[in-house]
Amino acid sequence: MPRIPLPSPESMTPEQRQVHDRIVAGRRGKIQGPLRAALHNPALADRWQALGELLRYDTSLTRRESELAILVTGRACHSPFEWYAHRLEAERAGLSEAALEALLAQREPEGLDPREAAVVAYARELNRDDSVSDATYARALERLGARTLVELTALVGYYTMVAMTLNAHEIPLPDGIEPAFPLPQHAPA
Repeated sequence: MPRIPLPSPESMTPEQRQVHDRIVAGRRGKIQGPLRAALHNPALADRWQALGELLRYDTSLTRRESELAILVTGRACHSPFEWYAHRLEAERAGLSEAALEALLAQREPEGLDPREAAVVAYARELNRDDSVSDATYARALERLGARTLVELTALVGYYTMVAMTLNAHEIPLPDGIEPAFPLPQHAPA
């Protein structure tokens, strides 16, 4: 159960419904996950979905590279929902079962091309250390270029916000879906 009520189309204000309909009519085709919570503030949800659409679909990262960075971030942030949603997208983008299992186990996947390996190393280090070493940065810059590296950093930051929203509000996985890893434990108050 989520910690907050999630607006249903029938219970939405006109402003919420307008944003909902724009999201459903867009590339996503549906509304799930953190946007369900963000709809409590329609202006936030609208800007959120626009930024998410830009970062997911309109950068110089390939679809595989984006999904690699998102999965690394979802796993690092202990977000079962983010992992679930983007594992499906990563499969559609052609990532192998072995690569997905390695990411789930937080190991280096085999068989990635040099750009993809740079994406994984950069996203992993950025999530772990809140920055990246000079060596990791230089390797990513050389393989990806400045524009793509800026986009990758923004993508990791965006999906960190997504994971925090999913986890804090306990947005549930779809019925019948088991989490791929244990849910984050709450510290006692």
